[in-house]
Amino acid sequence: MTEFRSTRRGLLGLGAVGALALGLGGEAQAAKLATKARIVIIGAGAGGATLANRLVQRLDGAAITLVDPRKEHFYQPGLSLVAAGLKPADYVVSQTTDWLPQGVTLITEKAAAIDPLAKTVSTESGKRLDYDFLVVAPGLVLDHDAIEGFALDMVGQNGIGALYAGPEHAAKTWQAAQKFTEEGGIGLFTRPATEMKCAGAPLKHTFLIDDIASRGGAKGKYETHYACPQQVLFSVPIVSEKVRMLFGERKITPHYGQTLTTIDAGAKRATFATMTTDPATGAVVKSTTEMPYDYLHVIPPQRAPEMIRQSGLSWADKWSDQGWVECDMKTLRHLRYPEIFALGDVAGVPKGKTAASVKWQVPVVEDHLIAAIQGREGTTVYDGYTSCPMITRVGKAMLVEFDYHNNLVPSFPGLIAPLEELWISWLMKEVALKATYNAMLRGRA
Repeated sequence: MTEFRSTRRGLLGLGAVGALALGLGGEAQAAKLATKARIVIIGAGAGGATLANRLVQRLDGAAITLVDPRKEHFYQPGLSLVAAGLKPADYVVSQTTDWLPQGVTLITEKAAAIDPLAKTVSTESGKRLDYDFLVVAPGLVLDHDAIEGFALDMVGQNGIGALYAGPEHAAKTWQAAQKFTEEGGIGLFTRPATEMKCAGAPLKHTFLIDDIASRGGAKGKYETHYACPQQVLFSVPIVSEKVRMLFGERKITPHYGQTLTTIDAGAKRATFATMTTDPATGAVVKSTTEMPYDYLHVIPPQRAPEMIRQSGLSWADKWSDQGWVECDMKTLRHLRYPEIFALGDVAGVPKGKTAASVKWQVPVVEDHLIAAIQGREGTTVYDGYTSCPMITRVGKAMLVEFDYHNNLVPSFPGLIAPLEELWISWLMKEVALKATYNAMLRGRA
């Protein structure tokens, strides 16, 4: 198989070289493949919309159906900018139908069940969709109920933020964070113990709010604390060490082995399940820790939708509490049902819950799906590529790109150092990335 890595710069490098138009044009296409295949895609977000556009360009006669209840499309990479007061909420909002090509059918309902033996998808209203191929790309579920004392209507009040919940909540997050940056106090930033989309987002928000506070009315009157369940700050060791060094320079205090479980909004106290290791015996010691806050950023546990978990498509022996789809990490094809593919956040692979990952996952699914229609094997491979424009200050970021093996895989070696805080890396996040994301949705990048 051929690794699908070599042209990553189509997604991220455009801003760096000032040539965004590169990669926005359509790829040269072979003659369309005539087929009557019934293809159902659950989810019309980044993965589903991109794949639908590419399949329409490749297939003639296929019945392509997308199932998604949400009328609005969210540009999720922009939520961290909204939550720092750098963009308005509507910056990340468009209509789902704006991105879908002619020739596909959109069913604006929630998929309620999948029967992989009968090869059917059922919707909430009882519609039955038969398929020859199924692509599951419904995103993930934010399990806010797992945090006792927390509800989404609290966001923006009493110093509580939660940017992941959507554009309006991201805007309300800034309301709470702005008060902290002006008045000071204790800022407490968290991340969950589960796998999560854009694992760099908790760090981005921490860095941004800390930076804004350092230059605002809170200067000299605030503390920044970062609590995480893991014993590292990032899954890639060299990146984790760089973040640790930046935390030290900025006087941001990390708290390892801490999982947020409870919020007392009235008292402004957060309770964490604490995991430490006894230095004498090596045994893991469980306890609880309380921390006060004036500003608290909440990122809840994240899981696959219940429909996926009830369908029998999830891994049984890993991520069993989260329900990610059991699939081959290189082809994204289900290990027990070869006519099913996973795409995006829901895929049970070691890396890949970012928009940049979707950019490189989609052509792999496309290749293997079309090959299956033709009765042959696909050749492209997803190597786990993902990227994180790690914002460290307003106007500065590190362009971190890596693969399944935690190798740094920079698109521009010698031009953009991945572990340096650069203006050009910020520019790609703040300006160029959205245009390239939009081109991706159209199937053109």
